[in-house]
Amino acid sequence: MDNNIIAAIKKRRSIRRYTDRNIPDNIIEQILDAGHWAPSGLNNQPWRFIVVQEQSTRHGLAELTRYASIIQGCAACIAVFYHVPSGYNRDRDLMAVGACIQNMLLAAESLDLGAVWLGEILNRADEACALLGTDPGYELCAVIPLGFPGESPEKDRKPLSSLVIKNF
Repeated sequence: MDNNIIAAIKKRRSIRRYTDRNIPDNIIEQILDAGHWAPSGLNNQPWRFIVVQEQSTRHGLAELTRYASIIQGCAACIAVFYHVPSGYNRDRDLMAVGACIQNMLLAAESLDLGAVWLGEILNRADEACALLGTDPGYELCAVIPLGFPGESPEKDRKPLSSLVIKNF
């Protein structure tokens, strides 16, 4: 029996090159909605988003990372933040934000979009937050470039047996 979720997990790739097609707003909204359905401790939903479609703002973000070409080449980016005032336990809240990001990456895959989780930009998170005009209560966790895929990379995985420490 085929399982759509497991198939999407195995099919998803980090896409770093995109076509020049724009993404309809309703598709971006579906990706955000998938993120907001992620699990979180006490259902606090500590994530917040800024959608960046404007080319000049994307260019500004691109200048803050060594992966500039990815941000410059995408149709839109989603900046994902940890909303500190909504938090109750930093470690658990950051895991919830990670689950939110994974939901969005899988949603993008299911909608025939390419996406990649960029974390290197966190080295200049303060500058990115200033560019995006966030308050101090918002901590940047990732930027997700989105677009229609312009590449189809292969994915190699370690054997599962090499990752299992013990069976009881």
